[in-house]
Amino acid sequence: MASEVRVNQIQNRSGLGTVTFNENVSHDGIKVQGAIGIGSFTTAVRNAGIGTDVGTIIYNSTNNTGEIYTPTGWQAFGDNSVFTATGGTLDTTSRSGFNIHTFTDPGTFTVSSGTKSIEVLIVGGGGGGGGHNTGGGGGAGALIFKSNYPVSPGDYTVTRGGGGAGGAPGGNNGSKGANSVFGDLTAEGGGFGGKGVTSTPNASPGGPGGSGGGGGGDDTAGPYPGGTGNAASGGTGGSASPDSGFGNPGGAGNVPAEAGGGGGAGGAGVLGSTSGNGGPGLAYSINGTSVTRAGGGGGGANSGAGTGGPGGGGNGAAGNPAPPAGAGTALTGSGGGGAGGFGTPHPGGAGGSGIVIIAYPTA
Repeated sequence: MASEVRVNQIQNRSGLGTVTFNENVSHDGIKVQGAIGIGSFTTAVRNAGIGTDVGTIIYNSTNNTGEIYTPTGWQAFGDNSVFTATGGTLDTTSRSGFNIHTFTDPGTFTVSSGTKSIEVLIVGGGGGGGGHNTGGGGGAGALIFKSNYPVSPGDYTVTRGGGGAGGAPGGNNGSKGANSVFGDLTAEGGGFGGKGVTSTPNASPGGPGGSGGGGGGDDTAGPYPGGTGNAASGGTGGSASPDSGFGNPGGAGNVPAEAGGGGGAGGAGVLGSTSGNGGPGLAYSINGTSVTRAGGGGGGANSGAGTGGPGGGGNGAAGNPAPPAGAGTALTGSGGGGAGGFGTPHPGGAGGSGIVIIAYPTA
């Protein structure tokens, strides 16, 4: 038996709408002239205690949209075209017409409503330079750039990879940089620079990574190969990189006592016998200004050390007494410089921390 609603009297007051019960239509129903308010709930509250009878309607304040419960679960309806997102440090002025979210620490990029294709730049942490006297330069973290990465309501985990430590003076390799992550994209950390020595044939190859670290230098043996770059070969700035990112191998260490440079996103590290310079990084303008990141660290040497690759790579050290090896610039994912000189051993330079940047048009 069908249910009925019977009303004796509806008093119409100023500011209130009217309710009409109409049986003279093919589908009987209720007609409302005016507004109807429905309950407003966050997604968490909805999931915790709202009834799930088919046809239940709510306003979801987390997603800024109306929702109705269907046999397959909650479904959004209405205009959900306004894109809203939070996370990281928001910049609304550096690039005209764009919002820019920069992550210098781990966090979450949360899309509250709407769908959009965003730009995303991800750089892994740079590898640390090799220690002792002729350490290899650290490799840069892999660099990923996507110009049209689709996002929709939900949470996207962000990890900003730290730079690897420089190798200890007693003859230690540097440490590999940590990975940076956005959603399902991972930019691998840079490979470590191999340890270097003088007068003893036990230098080390550079380590693998987003870009490979440079091989250590030696007086009596060699060459010591540079680490392999696990990311794709370097490309031009402004193009979309593959999911593995841009990266290149490190240069080999060589005799006499010249270490190889770490690889960079834009090119390989240089062989130690020709002053082991770090490989160059790549430039992008995601935040409104062209910035080069992910340069390889320069290799250390007895003399004539390699320079860090453009994009923040640390300089290698040389001389007696040798200056400290240069660290990779923070937030560029660049490799640290290799230790150098002769006599007193020295530590390698630390790799630069990585970064994640997201940008999208406001219109």
